[in-house]
Amino acid sequence: MPDPHDHTANPAAPSTRQDLARRCRAVTEARWFAFTIFALILANAALLGVETYSGLVGDWHRWLRLAEHACLAAFTAELLLRLAAHADRPKDFFKDPWNLFDLAVVLCAFLPVVRENTTVLRLLRLARVMRTARFLPQLRIFLLAVGRSLPGTFSFLLVGALLLYVYAMVGWVFFARHDSEHYGSLGRAVLTLFLLMTLDGIGDAVRAGLEISPWSIFYYASFVLLASFVLVNVLIGVVITSLDEVRDIERENSAPGPASAAAADDAERQLRDRIAQARRALDELEESLERFPVPRPRETEASVPSSPGHT
Repeated sequence: MPDPHDHTANPAAPSTRQDLARRCRAVTEARWFAFTIFALILANAALLGVETYSGLVGDWHRWLRLAEHACLAAFTAELLLRLAAHADRPKDFFKDPWNLFDLAVVLCAFLPVVRENTTVLRLLRLARVMRTARFLPQLRIFLLAVGRSLPGTFSFLLVGALLLYVYAMVGWVFFARHDSEHYGSLGRAVLTLFLLMTLDGIGDAVRAGLEISPWSIFYYASFVLLASFVLVNVLIGVVITSLDEVRDIERENSAPGPASAAAADDAERQLRDRIAQARRALDELEESLERFPVPRPRETEASVPSSPGHT
C-alpha cells in the first residue's frame, strides 16, 4: 500500500505550486508585461513632474491622487505576480537584489509613517524610477559596475582628499594674504581647488596667481596634472574594469536562460506524474491479485511421483 506521508504518492500540492509558478512566470517573462511595467514607471515619473506645477496641482489634485493610487495598485499586483512566479522556489526570489529593492519600495508605501510624510513619500515615488534598470540591461550593468567599483572609489577618495588637503594648505600659506576670498581659510581653499578639478575657471585662477607670484604657475600646473588627469583617469579605469567584470558575470548568468529552468521544472513534474501513475498501477495490480485465491498443493499420494524401484 502507498505511504500516506510520501509526497510522490500525492503530488497534488507540489503540482499546484508548480502550475501556479509556471503560469505566473509565463506572464512576468512576457515582453508585453515588461513594456507595461516600464510604461507605468515612466507614467509615475511624469506624475512627479506634473506635481511640481502648483497651478495644475490645484485644479487636478483629485485626479493626480487617483493616478498615484492606480500606479501603486499596479506595482503591488506586479510584485504579487513575481512572488507567485517563485512559488515553487521562494528562496530564489529573495536572492535577487532587484526583487528586494522592488519589495522595499512597494511595501514602504503602505507604512503609516511614510504615507503621512509628504517628503518621504515623494522620495519613495522617485525611487520607483530606478526600477527602470530592471528593464534596461545596459543601465543595470552600469549600476552594478558602479557598485563593484566602490572599494576602488573609496581608495580614490582617500588619495584625492589627501591631495586636496596638502594643496589647500600650500595655497593658504602663499595666497591667503592676497586672495582671502578663495584661500582665506582651509575650507575655502579646499572648495576652490575642488572646483578647479573640473578645469572650470582655471584660466582666471592662473592669472590671479601670476599677479601674486610667477612661481604660482608650478602650483596650478602640478595640481591640474595630479588631480584632473591622473586621479580622474584612475577613477575612469576602475569603473571601466568593473564594467567589464559585470558584463562577464551577466553573460555567464544569462547563458542558461529562464527557458532551461522552466524545462527542468516540467521534466521534474512529468517524472513525478509518471511515478504516481506507476504506484497507482501497482496498487490496482495488488488489488486484482487479492481477488483470486492462491491454489494450495495437494497432499495425496497420487500427487507424489513413484520412484522406479518402488512397487
